[in-house]
Amino acid sequence: MPPTMLRELASARVLARFLLRMLILAGCASLGRQGFGATIEQLFILATCYCVFIGGIRRETPLGPVLTHYDEAAAYGMAASLAALAG
Repeated sequence: MPPTMLRELASARVLARFLLRMLILAGCASLGRQGFGATIEQLFILATCYCVFIGGIRRETPLGPVLTHYDEAAAYGMAASLAALAG
């Protein structure tokens, strides 16, 4: 396979993983006692920490040509900020 196709495949895999985690986090937040907004914000912060930790363990390059756990962490951090503003 050409390298560009491998990059696209890796990025697609990261996007699928991100969307699946978002669904799981939203499902867990709907069960929270503090309300959906507060719970989803805290879960997004935990997901940010998790992605940074895993990115460090895997020694992924931030701002590389493919999406990594660091890019996921940035997206979760942004989602946590938006949840904090909305709630």
